[in-house]
Amino acid sequence: MARMPSAERRRQLTEAAIRAMTRDGVARTTTRSIAAEAGVSLSVFHYCFDSKEALLESVIATITEHSVAMVREAIRPRATLRETVRSGFRAYWDHVAANPGEHMLTYELTQYALRQPGFEHLARRQYELYSAAYIELLDRLRDLAGVELSVPDAVLARYLAAMTDGLTLNFLVLGDARAAEQILDMIADHVAGLVLDTGRAPV
Repeated sequence: MARMPSAERRRQLTEAAIRAMTRDGVARTTTRSIAAEAGVSLSVFHYCFDSKEALLESVIATITEHSVAMVREAIRPRATLRETVRSGFRAYWDHVAANPGEHMLTYELTQYALRQPGFEHLARRQYELYSAAYIELLDRLRDLAGVELSVPDAVLARYLAAMTDGLTLNFLVLGDARAAEQILDMIADHVAGLVLDTGRAPV
């Protein structure tokens, strides 16, 4: 087995864990099955992760980054601010549509962490990551569009995280893609309507 830097090996095992948990569920996924999914020995797994807690934290951070990376790339100056905002939501929704099992896993991870004594902080960390991701994306939007918003970033970030989190679960249950797109249109309209008049013309 080829040697690779420990950080890269951790990424390999984390992605393997995401695949295994998406397929089999969190509770039924073992360290042995993750090692097999990654094609490494069990000793390599334990070298990279000293606890299940550490693994789950890496899984949560990586799943979040999967979505954020697509949105970050999609937020570029468009004809209007509303179109710029909507392009970010479209990228997120494309990821949901292409990876429903991975998004379903996020809810399972939350419930698992809340029900497992000593793991509750992982659920809090998960939702802190969601808010932090939106704050980063709002900063990017502000820089690209040259606008200021009438709501504090922390408040708007939590609002957007709650909206997309609830909408994603609604879609996973009901499967109504048209309704989801309409709601995302409403959220984009709302964000565009929060722009302060600073004397600078928004894109």
